[in-house]
Amino acid sequence: MQATLIFQQIVNGLAIGSVYAIFALGYTLVFSILGIINFAHGAVFTLGAYFTYMLLGSPVGFNGLLAQQRLPFGLPFLAAVIGGGVLAGLVNILIERVAFRPLRMRGADSLLTLVSSLGVAVALVNLIQYLVGAEAYSYPSNVILGGLPVSINLSVPGQPLVLRTVQIVIFIVSMVILVVLTYFINYTRTGKALRAVAEDATTANLLGINTDRLIWITFFVSGFIGGIAGTLVAMSVGITGPYFGISFGLKGLAVIVLGGLGNIPGAVVGGLVIGMAEAFVPSQFKDAVAFVVLFIVLILRPQGILGRTLVQKV
Repeated sequence: MQATLIFQQIVNGLAIGSVYAIFALGYTLVFSILGIINFAHGAVFTLGAYFTYMLLGSPVGFNGLLAQQRLPFGLPFLAAVIGGGVLAGLVNILIERVAFRPLRMRGADSLLTLVSSLGVAVALVNLIQYLVGAEAYSYPSNVILGGLPVSINLSVPGQPLVLRTVQIVIFIVSMVILVVLTYFINYTRTGKALRAVAEDATTANLLGINTDRLIWITFFVSGFIGGIAGTLVAMSVGITGPYFGISFGLKGLAVIVLGGLGNIPGAVVGGLVIGMAEAFVPSQFKDAVAFVVLFIVLILRPQGILGRTLVQKV
């Protein structure tokens, strides 16, 4: 019994940890290019979940400007997930053009861009509430899983072991996204250009790399995977309201600091560490786990798990 319970908790930890990882990658991509934190990423996460819900042809609830409205069509779940991610990515490009680019062109202090993105996040959350209300939404289980069973029974005599199918699906989808993103960053021409800009934007620009184009590509990819992450979480727990992404936004910050600022493998490791830690504590303490783990790691290794110690030359 104890062994099966531990295995179930490990599966739970891997599922939520993999979502934390891909969510934190959105933060990491923007930080590695611009050296700033996009606080609107949590709102984009929330929008991704709502976009997928709407693209499924599901109706809005009884509150908000769009009460009882629905699209005249409904997409298959996979198409809706991808469409929701694409729309979230486009919103993130708009955020970059409105909240980041004007300040970047003026050479404004990075603190101002942080405050600007925080203002956009608050505006987006309130816009969501104005349009669709504050009630909770959930995806129909038959649409999410198709013909798959709700749970998978791996029990043997005397050892009950039942796993939720949605958790396995979340983990598999998250791992596919991580593999594709890793390939994109490391082996494609655009990915190599992104790494060049992250290393030294001025030199990259002098070498003929269009940094402005790469910045909006970064924001699109960041928003896309953030929107997918929102849908994955909503598959498991539903959309709990417009502030759905706020707690994930805070945990995403903890993940990227834990793994090492601007370090893509570090974001993955940090997400899995926090997910596994949450799986083995009582539910009332889950929200505190990320920051307790972060506090301990930063005392022992201030640069994060995979971060590099910066050497300042004088």
